[in-house]
Amino acid sequence: MEFESLILTFIVALIITPLIKKLAIKIGAVDQPSGRKVHQKVMPRLGGLAIYLSFMIGMIFFYPDSVYTIPILIGGTIIVITGMLDDLYELSPKWKLLGQILAAVVVLGSVQVEFINLPFGGQLYFGMFSIPITIIWIVAITNAINLIDGLDGLAAGVSSIALLTISSMSIIMGNDLVMVMGFMLLGSTVAFLFYNFYPAKIFMGDTGALFLGYMIGVFSLLGFKNVTVFSFIIPIVILGVPISDTIFAMIRRKLQGKPISAPDKSHLHHRLLQIGFSHPLTVLLIYVLSGIFSLAAVLFTKATMWGSLLLTLVLFLIIELVVELTGLISKNYRPLLNFVKKGFDIRRY
Repeated sequence: MEFESLILTFIVALIITPLIKKLAIKIGAVDQPSGRKVHQKVMPRLGGLAIYLSFMIGMIFFYPDSVYTIPILIGGTIIVITGMLDDLYELSPKWKLLGQILAAVVVLGSVQVEFINLPFGGQLYFGMFSIPITIIWIVAITNAINLIDGLDGLAAGVSSIALLTISSMSIIMGNDLVMVMGFMLLGSTVAFLFYNFYPAKIFMGDTGALFLGYMIGVFSLLGFKNVTVFSFIIPIVILGVPISDTIFAMIRRKLQGKPISAPDKSHLHHRLLQIGFSHPLTVLLIYVLSGIFSLAAVLFTKATMWGSLLLTLVLFLIIELVVELTGLISKNYRPLLNFVKKGFDIRRY
């Protein structure tokens, strides 16, 4: 069923994306060039609607009677309406957040994380904190994907890698529902990527970025809820690139005395462009980073506790090197590189 579902959503998205492009231009849902934008011409930005529609068609076709279908339909629709309104009218951050919270609340009955199994036996129940933890997780992943949507094909490609990993791991874990839903959304996203990779013909806009982030957040909870402490970080590892970029953006803005929600032009993709990488090469480099994190997530499922700790340490080291090499926090933040350089200088004497 997974391949049939992927093919169906792929074909539907491939057909309707050009139609969505015409609609976006007609109703004025376009992205204007500006100082913090990379593109130089007016672009239609309602492309996420094609991803949403093709995925929902797949859900209704393959899972008409599932207990998850209605909550996902309603929650997905709320998040898409939020994104569409932002693409059309540029909503304030508080209204976007409200839409994200409402969408998260809708699926609470289906995807709540109630407890995790501890590595040395026993379980840790979240109790009354289960609801806020679930909402915060979904909203955080939604925004992480939204923030990385800054270059042609970037958010769609990173999301595709994450979806492929989640679906593949669901096969290993025997979770057929998440596997098929993941493949359906993967088919929709890859088809859209044909029109969105550099040079893009259409942007997904907040309509698509919020929807992809929302669904990935829901899938990750459905696939990995009520698991061990170390397995609980698997979805975090899969989404390591957008999550790290979001965290360092918050740190950077705090150090600069700016509001956390203030936009800037210092995200990972911006920094790689400023260093001198071309637009498509920057996107491909971030794909590679996402692939490394996804591979690490798969290794987590096979590793012992000490292996998991070692893998975590290696990932933190990779993140630190990327942060320092790109100047993601600031150009002067280079503690690890300075330490290594100092070590080489001492060895010369």
